[in-house]
Amino acid sequence: MGTRQLETVPEPKYWQLRTVLSEALDSEFAVGEILPNERDLAARFGVARATLRQALEQLELEGRLQRRRGVGTTVAPPRVGVAVESAHHTWPGVGEDDWLPVDAVETDQVPAAVASLLETAPGDRVHLVRRSRVTHDQPVAAELLYVPSAVVPGCAAAVPPGAQTRARTVLRALQTLELTGRERTVELGSARAEDAKQLDRLPGAPVLVVTTRYVSAGRTVAVAVATYRADTCRLTFGESDPIALLAG
Repeated sequence: MGTRQLETVPEPKYWQLRTVLSEALDSEFAVGEILPNERDLAARFGVARATLRQALEQLELEGRLQRRRGVGTTVAPPRVGVAVESAHHTWPGVGEDDWLPVDAVETDQVPAAVASLLETAPGDRVHLVRRSRVTHDQPVAAELLYVPSAVVPGCAAAVPPGAQTRARTVLRALQTLELTGRERTVELGSARAEDAKQLDRLPGAPVLVVTTRYVSAGRTVAVAVATYRADTCRLTFGESDPIALLAG
C-alpha cells in the first residue's frame, strides 16, 4: 500500500484517509485479502489510530471492508442484490419466500417499539418466530416476527414439538387471515449480539433494519423486524402496489 500524504482540505482527516484507502483497495488488494494491522496502517499514513478506525468503519459501512472473527479486516466482495419485495404481496412464509423458519416461542417480552405498533399491553402474550435468510450459501439476514397470541387463538395449544415445526404452525395460522395492508420502513442500525452471531458478524457491525407491519381488517396483526448485513447486501424493492402503502 502506498504512503500518499494527506492534503489539507476542509474535509475531516478520517474522510481524506477513507478516500486514500478506498483507492488502495481498488488497485492493490484482492477480495478476501487481509489488511495490515491498525498499528502498521496508522504509522504508514501518519495518522492516529482513532482516525484510522473512523476511516475503516466508514469503509465497512460502505461495504468495502469486513471485520471477521479470528481473521481481521478483509476486503469485501461486491454487495449481493437482495429483493425485499416478493412478486406478490403475501404473508410471511407464502409463495416465493426465501426465509427459512428457525424456531418459535410464546413470550410476553416485546420491544416497546413493536408493542406500540401491535397496540399490545404489558403482559400480553406474543408468538415470536425467528427466521433466517441465506443467499449464495452466505447468511444475509435474520428476522424476528411478532404475532399476538390473541390474533391466532388456539395456536399455542396446537403447536407440536420441534423448533421449525412450531414456527411453521404460527405462520400457517397467520396466513388464514386476510391481508389488507403492509408497510415497510428501512433504517441503518448496529447488529445486536444475537443477530451478529446468526449473521457471522461482530456485535455493533452496521446493518440495515427493515420493519414490516402487516394489517388485517384495519388492525396490525404482525410485525417483522429483519436485520440485513449492510456490508454485503444491496436491498432492492419491487414495483409499488396499493397493498404496500398504508395511509398514515
